[in-house]
Parts: sequence; C-alpha cells; structure tokens
Amino acid sequence: METMSRGVIFVHSTPAALCPHIEWAAGAVLGLPLNLEWTDQPAEPGTLRAEYSWTGPAGSSAGLASALRSCQRLRFEVTEDATATDEGQRYAYTPELGVFHAMTGPHGDIQVSEHRLRTAMTTAAQGGISLQDALSELLGEPWDAELEVFRYAGEDAPVRWLHRVG
Repeated sequence: METMSRGVIFVHSTPAALCPHIEWAAGAVLGLPLNLEWTDQPAEPGTLRAEYSWTGPAGSSAGLASALRSCQRLRFEVTEDATATDEGQRYAYTPELGVFHAMTGPHGDIQVSEHRLRTAMTTAAQGGISLQDALSELLGEPWDAELEVFRYAGEDAPVRWLHRVG
C-alpha cells in the first residue's frame, strides 16, 4: 500500500502568463486538473500568487518542485509533511538563488545530515566561505530572506485542500 502524504504549494510570485502552465504542471504531478485562485502579489506589482494544500503519494513534493521549477520565472515553496515512514521535505526556489531542498522532521524543523555538516565544515576550513555562511545555506536562510516579503504579502490568501483520486 502506498504511503500518502500532504503538503502545501506556495507560488509566491509569477507573471500572469505562467499561471496556466503552473496549473498544468502541478496538476500533472498530482493527477488531477487544477484551477487555482490567483490573487495579486503586492510585494511585486504585476505578478500573482496562489497557495494550495495537496494530498498525494509520499515523495510528491519532489515532482511538484521539479515541475514548478521548469516554469522558471516564479518564486515558490513546496512542503511535504513527514509521515510515520518518511521524512518531510521542503523546497524553495527563486530565480536568483535556484533550488533549495531540505529534509524536515515531524514538527517541520530542518534536518541536516552528518555528511552535509562535515562538508560545510570542510568548505569553511578550506577558506571557501565562513562556517556561519555554510550553515546558513544548509538551513535555507538566503531563500528565507528573499521570500519573506512575499510570504507576508500573502497572509490572508485562501488555501484549498486537493485530494488525489485514485
């Protein structure tokens, strides 16, 4: 039996011309047609935003992030809740920074593996960047800093639950 999970897609900003492409791409991953409720994004006039809660097979967040990233000229986040058998996921994308991915625990906190910590320490020791900057990247802080203004602009946006029919 397939493990089901749920999460949220946050399209923080996109040109209006991409809205149908985003709906098609996310709908293809979830296996259902999407008609999202788009609202103006006050943090970037001339762009739109939308949020949706989804339910689907565990691991769907990777497919959603990949599909949305192919649209390129948008800012988004995709989250997937942890299940009894799978860690959660968090993806963030901005045109300037590219994709950020992290595993999350049952309470949504970012889980950083020993290997990634050791790599950050080695990079810092070799003088590439400071340890603080390396850890900041592991936690997604540059993405959070860029997306924060877009998150607040959407505080009152509607969220709809999407259920996969199988």
